[in-house]
Amino acid sequence: MTTALAEPTTRVPGRWVAAFATAWLGIWMAQLTPVQLQLPAQVESLRTSTDWVDSVLAFGTISGIAGAFALVAYPLAGALSDRTTGRWGRRRPWILGGALLFATSLGLLGLQSTLVGVGAFWSLAIVGFCVLTAALTATISDQVPVAQRGIISGWVAAPQAIGLVLGLVIVEELGLGTIVGYLVMAGIVVALVIPFLVLAPDAPLAKADRPAFSARTLLSGFWISPLRHPDFGWVMLGRILVNVGNALGTTLLLYFLMFGLDRDDAEGDLLVLSLVYVVFLIASSLLLGRWSDRVARRKPFVIVSALFQAVAASLLAFVPDFTVAVIAGALLGIGYGAFLSVDQALATQVLPNAATRGKDLGIMNIASTVPQAVAPLLGAWLVAAVAGFTGLFVISAVATVLGALAVIPVKGVR
Repeated sequence: MTTALAEPTTRVPGRWVAAFATAWLGIWMAQLTPVQLQLPAQVESLRTSTDWVDSVLAFGTISGIAGAFALVAYPLAGALSDRTTGRWGRRRPWILGGALLFATSLGLLGLQSTLVGVGAFWSLAIVGFCVLTAALTATISDQVPVAQRGIISGWVAAPQAIGLVLGLVIVEELGLGTIVGYLVMAGIVVALVIPFLVLAPDAPLAKADRPAFSARTLLSGFWISPLRHPDFGWVMLGRILVNVGNALGTTLLLYFLMFGLDRDDAEGDLLVLSLVYVVFLIASSLLLGRWSDRVARRKPFVIVSALFQAVAASLLAFVPDFTVAVIAGALLGIGYGAFLSVDQALATQVLPNAATRGKDLGIMNIASTVPQAVAPLLGAWLVAAVAGFTGLFVISAVATVLGALAVIPVKGVR
């Protein structure tokens, strides 16, 4: 077995970790700032309706279409990177290409004046995001030993929270317009990914070890049988359910504050909730990720973290009060931070084949990205047509509890 396919045993050094975390900071700033602020505002500016449900549905439709592209882009990018030979290694060409596609699409997105154009270029941006993150996530399995994967996965989660707040502050405090705001995010993602490309080695794949390539092989590889690989199937199911629950519980928080709690300063209240959430998410992802490494356990952390999120959603459902919402934000940060780091480590330990790590993790990553993409549309429908905000948060809690239960049957990892 070549070095590229060998199970890593040497701990990655501090410079690798720093570059890895920096890359994720840029990625999350460029992806979450548009989702939370720029894209909804752009969609709203192109609509004539004043009904908030119509606006959310329009935003949700665009997000859902982008999510459909992610379904294909994630495993395809991973599969192609698994088969890439050359002096630059398997992952680095795709990390660079994905970053450039992501950035270029964001820049062009700011120039759009129709909803169709916004949908098209946001979908291209998500494809670039998927290519970039599929290859970058695969480097954990390629280069990080199992005993270090909890804390390293924490450095995927913590920059997510920091990147969201930092991106919002940059756009809001500097008063950046649509075009300039997107260009700044585009520049940030390229600038912060480059250090990882320079500092992190990527062992080349020998041509003799390259997996067979054909359209049939590629397509068949997108299906991983849960009967043949039950641990992969259970972890995938748990990730889908927890991310659906989290997305439903967080995507419409601004509208919950405005129309569910009738708050006078909903935007300011959302910032307070976001800061509470971020502080606890960062602490949880790093501390509990490291703890899971030390005790060599993953399942208990994933289960308890999902239950924390269910409790938070239940509080929002049955005690509609802003002070309680702040407590729920803290619980949600603790739960989702731990889940992001430990579940990512768990996912790397249930992959079926060392030669197809990129493709398999690409499939696993669908369970994180697609729920976030379809949540605005699904959440708006649940609120408007089914059960209001109470029902929305109850469904969120039920989904996360089911996600906790899904990982219990996993046998190959403690």
